[in-house]
Amino acid sequence: MNALTPQDTIVAIATAPGRGGVGIVRLSGADAQRIAAAVLARPRPLTPRYAHFSAFVDATGAVIDEGLVLSFPGPQSFTGEDVVELQGHGGPVLLDQLVKACVAQGARPARAGEFSLRAFLNDRMDLTQAEAIADLIDANTVSAARAAIGSLQGAFSREVNQLVGQLVDLRIYVEAAIDFPEEEIDFLSDGRVAGDLSSLVAQVNAVLTTARRGSLLQEGLTLVIAGRPNAGKSSLLNALAGEERAIVTDIAGTTRDILRETIQIDGLPIKLVDTAGLRESEDVVEQEGIRRAWQAIEQADRILIVVDASTLVDGELPPLSELLPSAQQAVEALPVPITLVLNKIDLATEMSSAEADVFCVSARTGQGLDALREHLKQVAGYRDDAQSPFSARRRHLIAIEQALQALHHGQQQLLGQAAGELLAEDLRDAQRALEEITGAFTADDLLGKIFSSFCIGK
Repeated sequence: MNALTPQDTIVAIATAPGRGGVGIVRLSGADAQRIAAAVLARPRPLTPRYAHFSAFVDATGAVIDEGLVLSFPGPQSFTGEDVVELQGHGGPVLLDQLVKACVAQGARPARAGEFSLRAFLNDRMDLTQAEAIADLIDANTVSAARAAIGSLQGAFSREVNQLVGQLVDLRIYVEAAIDFPEEEIDFLSDGRVAGDLSSLVAQVNAVLTTARRGSLLQEGLTLVIAGRPNAGKSSLLNALAGEERAIVTDIAGTTRDILRETIQIDGLPIKLVDTAGLRESEDVVEQEGIRRAWQAIEQADRILIVVDASTLVDGELPPLSELLPSAQQAVEALPVPITLVLNKIDLATEMSSAEADVFCVSARTGQGLDALREHLKQVAGYRDDAQSPFSARRRHLIAIEQALQALHHGQQQLLGQAAGELLAEDLRDAQRALEEITGAFTADDLLGKIFSSFCIGK
């Protein structure tokens, strides 16, 4: 049996962990109605979408809790299967007992994201809409939440499906000319294919631009703060975060491990990563902190290299290899863009910089921080009024870029080589890349990876 094919009935707590006024246990599957009836003190027929009051009991008949029962018969339910919700008091012990009572009657504890996976497999939503549920839950800003709602309502899917439809029409025309040459369709000279290709490239570029904005709103910018010990990295993190999140002392090497903090700059989510000071060290613990620092640096979207401006001689900046010492790799070869931050300028004399991507600040007084914030928004491609009709993820961007690459290659085959068969193959590759976004063409292992990142009960 395919592990992704809905066969059994699943159960999970659908509300957030912890104490609350209301807690919900959700069942989905062919036996949802029977299992729900078995845990009611007085079994009764459940009217669809009607709230019934009842006590909930375990296998011995002992009362666990009391609350409301709602039935949503398939296929008109979230998952497309029979769904029943048991709504009781929001105590963790009570909800756990209710789940155990359902399991005793034949339900299986749901895996992470399994309810949304079943909704996808039962054609209640496509993959971008399913991912939008998780994006909506994880949204850190109002703009990100609005973009996720747009995807959930199908805005992203409509854009992708429109592109796929145009690709299919173009493929039909090209492949008909290849397979039936007697029809005398000369697509190499009639200009239609070249024009349609150019139009498609422009439309895919437009969707890519919007998707990048949606991805930025959702995932934000990962910013690693790096530099020598005692340069003021933790002080800079605290200043940008607006609160004391990192321990700050005059002792070099205070920060030994990675510290992460998520902030917002005018609606732009930024994941700040404070790292251990980079230097040669014989201390085993500090060496591990430095190793983790370099690991974070390599995964960053941008690096803030913090320099103690008060230690510079005549305001002259040393080479990057001295600002970010490491025996692991050449700093100049880093594929991650860099912004230099000259910190502690309140302690320096005649310190200023007109160079791009070099900012003079004081984490202690706040001087220069506004300019740095504006710089970060600019390099991220973010505007204060930035909106996106839908949310997007990195995998979506990669798929769109692959489709765009295939279309560009197809243009070369058409205009440079007059190779219709190769053009048809490129169009097929572009279609497949776009269909991976909505799940029309998706491998099971990718589905498992996507839905495993969801929370339990969704």
